Amino acid sequence: MDSKRAWAIWGTGVFAYLVAVTQRTSFGVAGLEATNRFHASASALSAFTVIQLLVYAVLQVPVGVLVDRFGPRVMIAAGAAMMTIGQLQLAAATSVPAGVVGRVFVGAGDAMTFISVIRLIPAWFPARRVPLLTQLTGQLGQFGQLISIAPFAIVLHIWGWSPAFLGLAALGMLACVLASMLLRNAPEAAGPVVQPNMRETAADLARAWQQPGTQLGMWSHFATQFAGNVFVMTWGYPFLVSGQGLDPAEASVVLSLFVVVGIICGPLLGGWVGRHPLRRSTMVLAVTFTITAAWLAVILYPGQAPLWLLVLLVLALALGGPASMIGFDFARTFNPSHRIGTASGIVNVGGFFAALVTMYVVGLILDLLNNNGFSHGNLYSLDSFRIALSFQFIVLAVGAVAVIRVRGKVRRRMALAGETVPPLRQALADNRRRRAQYRAEVRAGRGAGQGPDQSGPGPERGRDSD
Repeated sequence: MDSKRAWAIWGTGVFAYLVAVTQRTSFGVAGLEATNRFHASASALSAFTVIQLLVYAVLQVPVGVLVDRFGPRVMIAAGAAMMTIGQLQLAAATSVPAGVVGRVFVGAGDAMTFISVIRLIPAWFPARRVPLLTQLTGQLGQFGQLISIAPFAIVLHIWGWSPAFLGLAALGMLACVLASMLLRNAPEAAGPVVQPNMRETAADLARAWQQPGTQLGMWSHFATQFAGNVFVMTWGYPFLVSGQGLDPAEASVVLSLFVVVGIICGPLLGGWVGRHPLRRSTMVLAVTFTITAAWLAVILYPGQAPLWLLVLLVLALALGGPASMIGFDFARTFNPSHRIGTASGIVNVGGFFAALVTMYVVGLILDLLNNNGFSHGNLYSLDSFRIALSFQFIVLAVGAVAVIRVRGKVRRRMALAGETVPPLRQALADNRRRRAQYRAEVRAGRGAGQGPDQSGPGPERGRDSD
């Protein structure tokens, strides 16, 4: 099963996800141009991304169900086609309503992609590779942000709005063609997939949501992922340029660090989670607190923050991407294989719902402050950004509290089953004994991404892994 064909199929899926990320984040660097093209206020501008993410979040559970029912190939190809239609519409749009229609199509196509790609991994690779490949899928896909930050931004600034978005449409069409030609849902040896009827589908959805491990995954995704998305997709570039006084080239370089750090840290965090499966929620909380501390330092700094502090903020936000992938590991290990797509859809709602609420509220606050003299012209002042972006602390607190509460529910269930989570110091000592064996297996290519004490997906791992 772990063959050249499997790697080719995974690579095709990763490319489709990279294209989806490019389509998703392209509007983040087009914010100032969109303001001029559509004569839009901050709240109207944020509505583009908010509506896109609303569509994305609302479709996650239905898409998860459809992936389990029809397979990833159809969903990935259809998603790429819808994003192509959306970017063609946006290239021709000259008004806010017309532009929003385009972003709706982009959001719908984007919603079909990621959980379909990660649904391919357990079908084509052994269980020991799944955590690391899931992390790599998420982080390699983030190269799409580099495409939107650099090539797309260059085309946008030199040739204008329509050529830039027509280029994105062509990229989406390429992904659609490749997915249709190369992807297969599972090896032929796996046999035909039995499609559940509607009653069984509804029952699987209910069971996936009732599973505390799925809820823990959703809140983990909620707490760690939204702040980075808000920064990269909407308010980071205007904050760096208009609020912090960086020139556009400097802002693009700083934003590009978000992708680089995520790609570097993703596999490292995946390996750590594989070695310490009982501490996944601890890592989620640690990253959440790191993001909170970084934003506090930037917002409370008197005057414009120095470049090194802004870089540290981006580094902290970049950790949220890899950390949010832990939520999908919860979905995989707490649910049987036939409802992984459904559970992953539930998990993926968390971070994007938090992001869309935050984006909209930040834009609304900026408009209210603009009406009270906190802005100059079409640019928002540093003080207005400080006040508006402080809303994130409320969302971060909600996420952290929810993770702690649901983690307690998971651990109480474990205690009833006769299993307890040892103190962190003891767990680190126990894992130190296994580290040499783990590294030997990684070098041999047999244990990449998982410790020697790990087994495949299933309830037996779900019970003792939080």
